[in-house]
Amino acid sequence: MPARQGEPEGPGTALNTFWVSGVTYVSTWLGGYVAFVIDSFVNRIVGWRASRSPQTQFVLDALEQALYERRPDGDLIHHSDRCSQYVSIRYTERLAEAGIEPSVGSVGDSYEFKLVRVCGSNDPGDHLKAQNALAETIIGLFKAEVIHRLGPWKTVDAVEWETLKWVD
Repeated sequence: MPARQGEPEGPGTALNTFWVSGVTYVSTWLGGYVAFVIDSFVNRIVGWRASRSPQTQFVLDALEQALYERRPDGDLIHHSDRCSQYVSIRYTERLAEAGIEPSVGSVGDSYEFKLVRVCGSNDPGDHLKAQNALAETIIGLFKAEVIHRLGPWKTVDAVEWETLKWVD
């Protein structure tokens, strides 16, 4: 798919060219986590998973959902912060198997660049800052519209059900 009218070619300027991922903690009686994969072109969640454990498998499941739903067939960059799940051997091997180029920010940069807005910059660093801001914005909306508004939460299953309704 070509870039939108008047926009430059490159990562995030067409479907399935730039995905951003993020993980957030959710307070339940036993604790829990939710992972998202977002297509930056349409600012849409294309994969997600809730889990009781911060193990790598649940972020892999979110990635698998995105791969199944979107079936990317071209150059795709996957950007995340350096949390342990995204830099794990299993996760990076799966990205390589799928032909996806990893892009990893510095520790905590998703929070540092929360308010960055990039308007036509050709600096790759600015693009990554904007993508980190996108992931944090989606996670912030999720927490405001689901976690804080509908909680408190007893189980991750309850979080998962409400997340499903929110994403759809």
